[in-house]
Amino acid sequence: MSNQSSYDVVVVGAGNAALCAAIAAREAGMTVLVLERGTEQKRGGNSYFTDGAIRFAYNDINDIRKLIPRLSDEEADKIVMPEYSTKDYYEDLMRVTGGKSTPALANHLVNESYQTISWMKKNGVEFELNYSNQSFEKEGQFHFWGGLPVKTHNIGMGLMTTLFARAEELGVDIWYGSRAIELKTENGKISSIVVVQNDQTIEVSASSAVLACGSFEANKEMRSEQIGEEWEAAIVRGTEYNTGDGLAMALALGAQKYGEWSGCHSIGTDYNAPKVGDFTKPGDIFKKHSYPLSIMLNKEGERFVDEGADFRNYTYAKYGREILKQPGHVAYQIYDQQVRPMLRKEYNLEEASYFKADTLEELVEKLPVNKEAFLNTIAEYNDAVEEGYYNPTVKDGKSTQGITPPKTNWALPIEQGPFYAFPVTCGITFSFGGVLVNTSSEVLNENSEPISGLFAAGEMVGGIFYENYPGGSGLMSGAVFGKTAGTSAARYVESKNTNIPS
Repeated sequence: MSNQSSYDVVVVGAGNAALCAAIAAREAGMTVLVLERGTEQKRGGNSYFTDGAIRFAYNDINDIRKLIPRLSDEEADKIVMPEYSTKDYYEDLMRVTGGKSTPALANHLVNESYQTISWMKKNGVEFELNYSNQSFEKEGQFHFWGGLPVKTHNIGMGLMTTLFARAEELGVDIWYGSRAIELKTENGKISSIVVVQNDQTIEVSASSAVLACGSFEANKEMRSEQIGEEWEAAIVRGTEYNTGDGLAMALALGAQKYGEWSGCHSIGTDYNAPKVGDFTKPGDIFKKHSYPLSIMLNKEGERFVDEGADFRNYTYAKYGREILKQPGHVAYQIYDQQVRPMLRKEYNLEEASYFKADTLEELVEKLPVNKEAFLNTIAEYNDAVEEGYYNPTVKDGKSTQGITPPKTNWALPIEQGPFYAFPVTCGITFSFGGVLVNTSSEVLNENSEPISGLFAAGEMVGGIFYENYPGGSGLMSGAVFGKTAGTSAARYVESKNTNIPS
């Protein structure tokens, strides 16, 4: 740990967004300090826990190959890679947020996505094709779908290991066990940051600050107050340290509260998952995301969502809250042997909780549910399945008729044993409430004017995601706004040092 007490840029947080900011500021010649509230063993924020899928706009397989140069001609010839343009990305973002995403911020995310991911590669981040979760093999070719073909090598762990190594290589100082609690200003400009370290309070002089320390998803009281009382029961999928510190500091300086404070990214996760992210079991191993091939029933034996409404990429971030609304905050994903081999790899891990039986009657006997209603619902669903061609690589339109909710795609009768029930509950990933920034990542006050020297990135940026989000966008948003924040902070410090208006 350096003893330096004055920095050009102080970055609060040490996840993907924070380190992208730190690296960008350091590349611009700034002295940079990163403050990580966790220990070195628990560093990396929510980014450490991600599956590494990252959504960006691209033209074709050649754009992908620039990011994954080891992809051979032979391998590339077996890949069907649909274009995913900036227009596609923007439209996906607007579609899943009901048109609420702030256009300027959405455009910045989308338009800077490929340039930013190329910059990440230059800084050592390795990427690979997301074969297992985003492609299906058909007649010897891999068909990618859903605009999310790439993930970071060795998932979130690999991403964070690389970013930490790069930051250290560039000479960024990183303090662990260091919680930022207050920003101070002089003449309306950021001047210092108050840090608690081993029960001691110290003040670090700073010409600028980048807040990238997550939202408030790990704060039970704030979840209850902002999103709803039932959210006290949600499992925290990521770091325990995202308790709203950055938001509190920014709001204390007059930052404009922005975005969907009553909303969050949440998913269906294993009912027996840890209550907060377990750093000894990294990766997104407890999620249960093959539900479009299932039917989901609550304890009363009722279905409550259209499991096949869309590809998983576009529904998983909102279905967690639907599970949370169910009695006991639990639901059961039901599969038969027809689809069991198609399930994602997380269903095969030793951590996966499930019940198995040769008949549906035996399966239901093992579950703490209304058994008669459970069996009746499955029978009604089976009777409602229409004829058609079943194809999980596309929205196949193979649906049900006459039941509510319907199943719009991928409807197969549940009839071939053995049968499986995977119990799931709600896991919160991050809350959508944040502060307002502009496309330079400057934090804006109530008059939508920049607070001099204050920048934000990652989950702290409000106004991009509402109710839902396209999978892989959170990691990309963190990188885009992180890089932007670091670059903008450096530009601000330079202009301040030369007395040029920023």
